[in-house]
Amino acid sequence: MTHRANARIAGFTFLFYIALGIPAMVLLGRATNGQGIAAQLASMAQHASDVRAAVVLILLTSLCALVLGVSLYAITRDQDPDLALLALTCRVGEGVVSGISIQRTLGLLSLATAAGADAPDTGAARALGTFLLSGQGPGAMFFAVGSLLFSWLLLRGRLIPVLLAWLGVLASILWVVGLPLQLAGVLPDSLTWLMWLPMAAFEIPFALWLIIKGVAVPTTRRGSEP
Repeated sequence: MTHRANARIAGFTFLFYIALGIPAMVLLGRATNGQGIAAQLASMAQHASDVRAAVVLILLTSLCALVLGVSLYAITRDQDPDLALLALTCRVGEGVVSGISIQRTLGLLSLATAAGADAPDTGAARALGTFLLSGQGPGAMFFAVGSLLFSWLLLRGRLIPVLLAWLGVLASILWVVGLPLQLAGVLPDSLTWLMWLPMAAFEIPFALWLIIKGVAVPTTRRGSEP
C-alpha cells in the first residue's frame, strides 16, 4: 500500500477515533457520576443503556487504535524502523487494553443491576465496585507513548508541517508526564479533559492534513536530527 493510501486511512481513522471516543467518555462519565461507590453503581443502573452504548463505542475505538498503529507505522518506518515498531506496539497495546476494559465495564454494569438472589452483599459490592472503578488502566500510557514516538518520527522526517509535528510532540509529552502524576495522586483526574485539548488541537488538523495533503517525501532519513 502506498504512503498516500496509508495517510488517508490514518486521517479518516483519526477522525473516527475522536468522533467515537468523546461520546464514549461522556456516556461513561454520566453513567458513573456520583459521590461514593454506592452512588456510582446506582447511577450505572439508572443509565444502563448509556453504558452499553459506551461499550460499543469503546470496541470501535479499540479497532481504530489498531488501524492507526499499522497505518502510521507504514508512514514512518523509513525514518527509524525500531522506533516505528515500538510506536506500533504501543498503539496495539492501547487497542488491546481498551478492548479488555470492556469486560470490566460490563462487570460493573452487572454488579450495578444485580437484584434478588444474584445481588452480592453490600460489603462485597462496595469492595468489587471500588476495584473496578479505580483509576485509568495502562491503555492511556500506551496511547501517550505511541503518539509521542509517531509524532517525533513525523517531525524528524518532515513528513508533515514542522509546527504541526511539534504540537503533536508537545501534546504527547504532556500526556506522558501527566498520566504518571495522576496515578501518583499529584494531579486530579479532572485534569484529563484539559490534557485532551492540546491533543485534539493536534489530531484534528493532522487528520485533515493526512486526508487532503498526505505526507511529504522524507527529506531526512535514519539517524538524522530535526
